[in-house]
Amino acid sequence: MKKLFLTLLFTVSISTFAQEKLVWLTDFNEAAKISQKTKKPILANFTGSDWCGWCKVLKREVFDKPEFKKWSDKNVVLLEIDFPRRTKLSEKLKKQNYALQKAFGVRGYPTVWAFNVGKGKDSKKDLEPLGKTGYVRGGVKKWIASIEQYMH
Repeated sequence: MKKLFLTLLFTVSISTFAQEKLVWLTDFNEAAKISQKTKKPILANFTGSDWCGWCKVLKREVFDKPEFKKWSDKNVVLLEIDFPRRTKLSEKLKKQNYALQKAFGVRGYPTVWAFNVGKGKDSKKDLEPLGKTGYVRGGVKKWIASIEQYMH
């Protein structure tokens, strides 16, 4: 019985560990390169990760779900633009995040923009906004529908 329990515990641990984690990039230039290479738009989550209540709800109800990971892997490059209060960001990252906030006119959180990047060496030029959303009640499918309407 003890062997069976340990085997079962080991199997559950391995399958949980094997599940891939959702990866949000934080470097715009890296996201832009991947976007240009894969021809996928960037999905930028403007968030206050450690203080914004609705940001935490969006993460829990949508971004942490396997259905979102499956959709995002297939359709977008994920970029987190964070404005935390307790977590320290590098000056370079702060500067980048504020520049993107200004470029997209973000005034509240969470705001999630889908956009394409410009062609050529400077991908920050000619950003092509596709559309934006925020928290949408109703789970993963409703949230995805709220941003996909801009991506086709």
